[in-house]
Amino acid sequence: MTAAPAGDATAVVAAFDLDGTLTRGGSVWQFLSAVRGRRAVIGAGVRLLPKLVRGALVGGPAADEGKEALFVHTLAGLDARSVERQAAAFGRAHWRRRRRADMAARLRWHRDRGHRIVVVSASPEYYVRAIGDELGVDGVVATRLAVDDGGRLTGHYDGGNCRGEQKRARVLAWMASRTAPGDARPLLWAYGNSAGDRSLLEAADVGVDVGRLGRLGKLRRFPRLDDVASADPG
Repeated sequence: MTAAPAGDATAVVAAFDLDGTLTRGGSVWQFLSAVRGRRAVIGAGVRLLPKLVRGALVGGPAADEGKEALFVHTLAGLDARSVERQAAAFGRAHWRRRRRADMAARLRWHRDRGHRIVVVSASPEYYVRAIGDELGVDGVVATRLAVDDGGRLTGHYDGGNCRGEQKRARVLAWMASRTAPGDARPLLWAYGNSAGDRSLLEAADVGVDVGRLGRLGKLRRFPRLDDVASADPG
């Protein structure tokens, strides 16, 4: 492929998925274990096994529902501020332990060129934001957790699970909120590794598949990181 036009650096946005893209593997189960303990999380997983298996096999809304049910079983009733503090510590440790060096380098490539960077994830915003702070990015778009009037988590989503079409819509809304009226939409690079990232990559000017499965993966029609890196002008 040819390299994307350089243009005005401030008119370029790079959106990076988190789990499996910036980091190796997932993070939700580890986060829940850090907050509630492994035994409680395993117990919830056993009780919800049929729903979780169906979500894994079918994907889409079924996966969203299974994940929300897991949050309800493990997080409902907990003090939101306390969980936020625990999540921030988890996020920083998770990034240091599970970071992908190749993707950290790619993020630096964009930063060195003055591009705006946003981390977008279906994982809870509480710890995705902490990782974004570690990386010094311009924004974070992630799944928000609902809080009741008493300041306690309900376990439900606040606005839905940030995957698929929601991931695309939220990134475009983030870009629009930072674009002056009358200005063209910034050129968008997007990096993902799974079917939940497909909609975002389709909306990007340059969508990049960084999944481990390559030609066997869900995003195989998109260029790979090596392809775009070799086409970069420098």
